[in-house]
Amino acid sequence: MHRIISGGGSLAAACLALLLTTLGAGCSLYGGVMPPSPSGADLTRVPDVPFYAQEEYQCGPAALAMAMTWSGVRVAPGDLTAEVYTPASHGSIQPDMITAARRHGRMAYVIHGGDRLSAEINAGNPVVVLQNLGLSWYPVWHYAVVTGLDHDTGEVLLNSGTTRSKRTPWRVFENTWGPDFWGLLVLPPSRLPATVREKEWLDGAVGLERAGQWAAAEQAYSAAAGRWPRSRDAFIGLGNARYSLGNAEGAAEAFRRATEISPDSGIAFNNLAFVLDELGRRQEALTAAKKAVSLGGPQIETFRQTLSDIEK
Repeated sequence: MHRIISGGGSLAAACLALLLTTLGAGCSLYGGVMPPSPSGADLTRVPDVPFYAQEEYQCGPAALAMAMTWSGVRVAPGDLTAEVYTPASHGSIQPDMITAARRHGRMAYVIHGGDRLSAEINAGNPVVVLQNLGLSWYPVWHYAVVTGLDHDTGEVLLNSGTTRSKRTPWRVFENTWGPDFWGLLVLPPSRLPATVREKEWLDGAVGLERAGQWAAAEQAYSAAAGRWPRSRDAFIGLGNARYSLGNAEGAAEAFRRATEISPDSGIAFNNLAFVLDELGRRQEALTAAKKAVSLGGPQIETFRQTLSDIEK
């Protein structure tokens, strides 16, 4: 059966140490001014974010453990070390952080920029950030968790190193956070970010599929279908997840909805035909399979094979 193809990548950077060194001249995106709070509140904080002190070279596991435990998956930094820590680089690269979150059934959702960071904190979502606490020519990469923004004082609250709710002036934080302004949300798969975008969310759901987390993928696609009821890919993904969980009837319902949204989607008709045939509804399956073949496209040979199998 066809599945949505995920694309894109992430800049890899390692968390090398926890030592603060002289800050270099960072790339300032907001001119040192904290983005406004969407709610207008002077202080926005994410409640119930746990704190794990970050031992040397272990800021990646610690930051991820804080975010994952907050999301409902209780883990300690040591539980994640083997998954995200790379001994050769003395740190954790971003793709491994994302993969580890997905492996535990969490949605790993990447954001960029202060406006989105502010919106997510305001919505009650902690954000894992990657900072350079060294110099541009001698980087010292470090993961921390943003848990609040004090707009009155212009300070960021960070679970960082051995300090909980460490206060850092926005200008200093911005210089260490740039130039990529990368942030990671670790969420239950049914919880949409405040700044959610359709393609980014669906790419994350595909990541859950690839991790074999089909129940989580179903929740993510269901959330997408609710948010974007005209999203063909959300319903195709939902059908794939339901089928993999043994719910053929639910899969057929999702695929049929995808054909209604996109009557020109051969993939939706092909998948519908495949499941209907399994359910013993041969005539309906033949109709759907013939429609897929008539639509053609890059997957035409797969469509023809599905039709041939049903006719046999």
